[in-house]
Amino acid sequence: MPKGGDDVSKFPKEVIPALNRKLNAEAEHAEAEAQIARAQAVAAEIGQRDLERKEVDYLAGNKFHKVYAFNDPVTSSSVGSCISQLNIWTRTDPGCDIEIIFNSPGGGVIDGMALYDYFQALRRAGHKLTTVTFGMAASMAGILLQAGDVRVIGAESYVLIHEISTMAVGKIGELEDVVEFTKKIQNRVLKILASRSHKPVGYFEKHWRRQDWWLDSSECLKLGIVDEVR
Repeated sequence: MPKGGDDVSKFPKEVIPALNRKLNAEAEHAEAEAQIARAQAVAAEIGQRDLERKEVDYLAGNKFHKVYAFNDPVTSSSVGSCISQLNIWTRTDPGCDIEIIFNSPGGGVIDGMALYDYFQALRRAGHKLTTVTFGMAASMAGILLQAGDVRVIGAESYVLIHEISTMAVGKIGELEDVVEFTKKIQNRVLKILASRSHKPVGYFEKHWRRQDWWLDSSECLKLGIVDEVR
């Protein structure tokens, strides 16, 4: 049987009409397949454009699309993980808005203050930092909550503030050194709280002495340690 490029004149006259019909049918079939392929390509392009448009719409609608969930105790490991991720965002999107969501029981004050200083460096570099607590920001996490340009608390969330705690073993002189160092850290924490609230240092000293001071969202807003309830 002839193929598309065959010369039908080589075949007997009585079979030429049938051959022509076959060749025409093959040509029509090839054209139909080409049309289907073109239609599929157009549909794929439209689908890709629609996907890209939806992504742009999502990012435009979600002001804080750089969101980090800090759901662990404050340790050298959790602080390191947070800083590593934020470093990626700041390199790939300089000046981007960043939101940190805390649901943390707190932890080490030295590790926490390292993260606090890092947050301040981000703000100085032009990043708008929003700190949020959904659940609880206890102890050191409550101090980290103060690091944001905007501080937010969930309506059913809590902040815990208390005196700095430490553990020490050694000679009397060594213990005295530890106590003095702990007092120095505590004074820094008190200044942070006072500077980001409506109350002086003495107010916090009075209310957290020898107790765990739990604050609900409305109390946090009234005290001034958050800017809004979400």
